[in-house]
Amino acid sequence: MAEASGKIRRQVELPSGYYIRWGGQFENLQAATGRLAVVVPLALALIFAMLYFAFGSIKPAALIYLNVPFAAVGGVFALALRGLPFSISAGVGFIALFGVAVLNGVVLMTQVRDLEQATDLPVADLLRRACALRMRPVLMTALVASLGFVPMALATGSGAEVQRPLATVVIGGLVTCTALTLLVLPTVYSYLRRPPAES
Repeated sequence: MAEASGKIRRQVELPSGYYIRWGGQFENLQAATGRLAVVVPLALALIFAMLYFAFGSIKPAALIYLNVPFAAVGGVFALALRGLPFSISAGVGFIALFGVAVLNGVVLMTQVRDLEQATDLPVADLLRRACALRMRPVLMTALVASLGFVPMALATGSGAEVQRPLATVVIGGLVTCTALTLLVLPTVYSYLRRPPAES
């Protein structure tokens, strides 16, 4: 579309009062892109609000919210690896991915807070124990969701152009999100729990 519109601007002189409007799938794409520009920020804001109300504090909510960029990195990388452009279906895939990613963070952080209340373990031991207890649920959540999207990611028939980007985003995002949830999230949490240095 960019190439065609550029050539028309350079080579076609329209009489006064005439204009060109692109329709069909391109028009639908523009409308959907506008809606997506509203829906994605709204979904992210609602996710953060729900985390804040669930934990009653900004710090754990923000910590769990780190899973969103963790997941986005994998989704973008997976699209690039398969040579797929960002599309409306990929945007929908990111919304679904963010929900699962945040769920993994909630599972881990809930266990951490429960252990904090029930034990007097040092932070490092507490995090190791929480990760050991929640590794299976986090891995199973990611694995089940990823396997469910594999047929869509490999689809070649009718509608595959819609299914492939969505599934690719979810699978790629869950891979990075799961690894980073179990590795980076505890590290950031231990840093936040570190007592301030004495002057």
